[in-house]
Formats: sequence, structure tokens, C-alpha cells
Amino acid sequence: MGMHIRQVGEVAYTEDFAKIISEIKFEDLSAQTIHAAKRGLLDWLGCALIGSKHSTPDILIATLLENASSEQSIVLGKRRRLSFLDAALVNGQMGHILDFDDTHMGGVVLHASSPTLSALMSESQRKATSPRDFLLAYVCGFEAGVRVGQSSPEHHAGGWHLTGTLGHFAAGVATGKLIGLDPQQLSHAMGIAATQASGMQQNRGTMCKSFHAGRAASNGILSARLALKGFNSSLEIVEGKRGFSRIYSARSEPSKMVENLGVLWEIDRNGFKPYACGVVLHPAIDAMIELHCMKACALEDIDKIEVSVHPLVLSITGTQAPTSGLHSKFSIYHSVAIALVDGQAGLAQYSDERVLDLGVERIRQKIKVHVDESLGRDQARASIFFKGKHKEVFIAHATGTIDHPMSDQDLERKFLSNAAEVLGVKVASEIAQMVWSLDSLQDMSTLWRLCE
Repeated sequence: MGMHIRQVGEVAYTEDFAKIISEIKFEDLSAQTIHAAKRGLLDWLGCALIGSKHSTPDILIATLLENASSEQSIVLGKRRRLSFLDAALVNGQMGHILDFDDTHMGGVVLHASSPTLSALMSESQRKATSPRDFLLAYVCGFEAGVRVGQSSPEHHAGGWHLTGTLGHFAAGVATGKLIGLDPQQLSHAMGIAATQASGMQQNRGTMCKSFHAGRAASNGILSARLALKGFNSSLEIVEGKRGFSRIYSARSEPSKMVENLGVLWEIDRNGFKPYACGVVLHPAIDAMIELHCMKACALEDIDKIEVSVHPLVLSITGTQAPTSGLHSKFSIYHSVAIALVDGQAGLAQYSDERVLDLGVERIRQKIKVHVDESLGRDQARASIFFKGKHKEVFIAHATGTIDHPMSDQDLERKFLSNAAEVLGVKVASEIAQMVWSLDSLQDMSTLWRLCE
């Protein structure tokens, strides 16, 4: 049932991917890759914990409780439990709600960790789960999300929100790996996940954007669990004539699914956010913070501000007059203004209050944004003009990218700042130390108990 007879010369990328992934062992991972997974886990936990303070997850939880969600799995920072699927939905949303979570930019702009880790967190509470199995499943799920994206190079241009769509593959493969699906079952899990995959860019700046991450996590668990019980799907879900990379993208390169698979791991190229907004804004923010630190002139003396960015920036973040904190996370104008005024771009800079501040609004009105196709996604150029003079800054690589990474110390400081708001400094510090030494623990439940 669900079997496909491969024709002579036919390449079955989905099946080949599933076979290779199903055979990967923890011992096959390098120390660098294991450490990259720990970095991703630490960062996601901090983002989800601080995200638990946002009002949006409360609406979701209240609605799930109306539908009798059972008490099975921890909801981060909420001191309550929901069903395995519902907890993954909420934790996934909380990890992405503030747009502070990690972002892979290797051919795709993908927040892989929120759907993957929230799915694994729930699944690892069904029975005793070793941290080694957990980390391996995370690496494999991350790989699936990125590689399907690379196989569908014009997927983003079609208006899809990649964390929602590709996140289904990531969560489905991660859960499937954790529960030990065989190659055919893992192929089916990918097909079941793909047929549920959705998420539209039109919902940027609304509660729905982060809902995409949670939905991907929950559906990913469901996909793997269905496959385990014999539920089937197409075995060519990526490369088939009506497969994902053909109907979700104007161009299809399914060979990316298996190229150097098991040799190079995409999690090694993960990026992390020092700023609480869309990642494409970060180069411009770096530039404005540098100008802020120069103290070249008083804000009232500024005549105009010019910023040159990669074309993707305006297509994603061209909002000139944001109306809320969530909305402002996708405004190049707001991000440039608050980075220059405040010298930072943390959670406070993307609050409703800061968006409506008249001083920030006045600066926003002085900003001109130019598209420069010669700039990379992680580059920006910015100038301020005042009293017949000007100061210019060029950012070659934004902070947090693979070419200008955040250190372990930077990541831990970010985590402690986020987690301590919810759990206190002592518990947050315990969690950080536990994550860094995770593979020496016996069971993931030791970590999760600290996170309630």
C-alpha cells in the first residue's frame, strides 16, 4: 500500500532523503553540529518563554481548553499542560510570536526551530527520551525544512510564509526520526505533512504569522504518528509532477534534497537574531546603531536619512506607517528610526507604545529607502544628512549571520534576558547550563521540568 515502482533511470528524491535520514546516528554528527543544535535549542527556549508573556497565546489556549484539550504536555512559562498536539501548537506560536527566533538564510529565509523544537518537546514527553535522540531528531528535521526550501527556489516569491509551509516538513521529519520511523514511513510522514502545509505572507504583522509555526509543529507530530500507524501518502511528495517543489514554486530543483546529505548539515549555517524583528532588517539596524553611537548630531538637526538595502527588504518590510508592535516588526522605516533614536532594537522597540511615539514618527518621515541589487541580503548602507554634512556607514555582514555570528556568550545573554523575565535568574541560569551539557543527561524530562 503506497508503494511506488521506480522506473529505470528515475530518481526518487523523497524516498532517498528518507532512507538516508532514517539511517543517520548521533555518532555520525560532528561536535560542531551537536553544538549548533544546542545553540538552537537554547535560543528557541528563551524566545518561547518570553513569548509566553504575549497576549496572543492566551487566546489560543482558552480556545483549545474550550475543546477539552487534555493535560499531557508542558506549555512553556504557563504552568499548565495541554494535549501533545495542542501544546506543540502553543509552544510553536510562542517561539515565533516576537520574531526573535533563529533564522536560516542559506537559500531560504526559514525559522526552522520553532516548529521543529516545539514538536519534539511534546513528543519527547510521551516516554523517556534521551537528549542524544532529541538532538539528532532536531538536526534531521532542520535539514528537511531547509532542503525542501532549497528544492523550491521560488517558493517564497509565491507569497508563502516558509516557516508555515517548510516547517511542516521539519516537524514531521523530526518527530518521525524521534519515534523511529522506517524509510517508507518517513516518506509517508513527509507526504502527510506536505498536504497540510500552508501559511501566507499576507498575514505578516498579525497573530496568524506565529500561528503558522505552531500549526506546523502540531501537524508535524500528527503526520509522523499517522505514518507510524500505516497512514500513507505519495512517495514523491517533493519531486512528483504535482509535488511540493512543482506546485509551490515556479522552479523546481529536487536534487537539492540529497546533495551532500549526511555530510553537510544545514543547522551548522543557522543564524540568530540580536534584534526582535524580521531578519532582513538587521543590516540596516546595525548601520543605524553604529550611527547612533557616533553621536554625529542631535536628532532635531537631521535633514534626511538614506538607507540602501537588498531588494528583498522592501518587498517584505516596506510598511511606512505601522499601527502596532507586531506590525512594526516588518517596517524598515520603524526599524531604522528606533535603531537611530534608541541605539537598540530589542523587544521594547517593537511595542505598541514605541510605534505610536511622536518622536519616532518624526524620524520615520525623514527616511528614504533605496533598493540596491548589488547588496547581499546581510548588507546595508546608511547615511544621515545634517547641516550640510553627512555620515555614512556600510555593513558587510549583519550581526547574527553565519559570516558575523553571535557568540555562545551573546546567545546565553539573550537567553537569560528572555527567560529570566518568566522563570527568574536562578532557574534561567540552570536551564542554560543544562542545555550546554545536554547530551550528558539521561532524559529530556529533567530539562522540561525547569521550563514550566
